[in-house]
Amino acid sequence: MMKVERLLINYKTLEEFKKFKEYGMQELSMLEELQENIIENDSSSPFYGIYFGDTLVARMSLYQTNGKSNPYFEHHQDYLELWKLEVLPGYQKNGYGTTLVEFAKSFRMPIRTNPRMKSTGFWDKMNFEPVKYDMARDKGENPLIWHPDMDGEMTSGETA
Repeated sequence: MMKVERLLINYKTLEEFKKFKEYGMQELSMLEELQENIIENDSSSPFYGIYFGDTLVARMSLYQTNGKSNPYFEHHQDYLELWKLEVLPGYQKNGYGTTLVEFAKSFRMPIRTNPRMKSTGFWDKMNFEPVKYDMARDKGENPLIWHPDMDGEMTSGETA
């Protein structure tokens, strides 16, 4: 069973993140962000990941955002920003990305993400929809959103 863990901001995690950058995922690299915020074993890390043995094989960052002035949801409510979802190439198509997104959904808060190119099928499968407001597109973004009622009632451990 895959277990999502909050990643500690420490030098071990920094070394794990370097493996992702080595695969050419420059636009998704959290390495610089991690280096800027490194505090030994910071427990309030916004980074989450899945290990296969001792290897970090999938990761994402998840931030709670104040929704008072958000253009993404009808009701101005707090929501989660899901960023930099990435699975190492040798581990893709094994459910790691789905597990991370389902973990984010388990908070039962609306989620906004800005997907990578060529990932539309994945986000469709996860029930994310394009933002209906033109304001985000005016900023050059193509955000997708998910709201807890978009999945209906999910049972514990169920994945899309």
